Amino acid sequence: MPLATTRRAGLVDQVIDQLRTAVTQGEWPIGERIPTEAELVGQLGVGRNTVREAVRALAHTGLLEVRQGDGTYVRATSEVSGAIRRLCGSELREVLQVRRTLEVEGARLAAVERTEEEVAALWSLLGRREVELREGRWQDFARTDAEFHCAVVGAGHNRLLTELYRGLTEVIAASIATTAGIAPGADHSPEIGHEGLARAIADRNPDRAAAEACGFLDELLERIERA
Repeated sequence: MPLATTRRAGLVDQVIDQLRTAVTQGEWPIGERIPTEAELVGQLGVGRNTVREAVRALAHTGLLEVRQGDGTYVRATSEVSGAIRRLCGSELREVLQVRRTLEVEGARLAAVERTEEEVAALWSLLGRREVELREGRWQDFARTDAEFHCAVVGAGHNRLLTELYRGLTEVIAASIATTAGIAPGADHSPEIGHEGLARAIADRNPDRAAAEACGFLDELLERIERA
C-alpha cells in the first residue's frame, strides 16, 4: 500500500493516520522496522519535523518503538494493544488474570447471544487448532488458539468488550505460546482443550460456559505457581 502525499492543514494528524493505517492493516508487521525518516519524508511530501512528531506520537501510544541508532519498529497493532503491553509487560500472571476477567464474561455472553454460524466457526477453529498441535506447528497453533478466544468473546456481541479483548491480541498470543510450552526453549506440553467451552456455548448454557472459561485459565495460573 503506497503512502499518499498529504495535503492541506493538520499534516501531523494526516501522517499519524497514514502510519497507523499501515500498521493496523498489516503493511508493517509487528517487529518490523518502518521506513526511515528520510524515506517517509519523500513518500509523504512533508518536512522532517512533521514526520518526527507523528512518529513520536505513535511511540507514545505504544504503537511504535523508537530505538536510538537502530530505527523505529512496530510494537503493537493498535493503541489499545500498545497500552496493554506497557501495563502488562512480560508478566504472564498479570496477562492471564486480565484474560480471565474478560474471557469469563465473554463466554457467558456468547452462550446467550451466539449465532449458529458463530458456533460452527468455533468448532472449525478447534479442529484447525488440533491439527496444528498434533503436527507441531506451534506458531500456527498459538495464532489459531488466540483466534478461537477472540471468536468466543465476539460471539457475545458486546462491542466494547470485544474491542477491549482485541487489544489484548498480541499479549494473548504470547501467553498462549508460553503456557502451551511452545515458546523458544520451552518444553512442549499438552495444551488444555476447549471442547467443553465450545459445547457449553453451543448448548446456550452461560453458567457452564463461564465455568469452562474460568477453569482452564485457573489451571494455567496454577501451573505458573507450581513452576
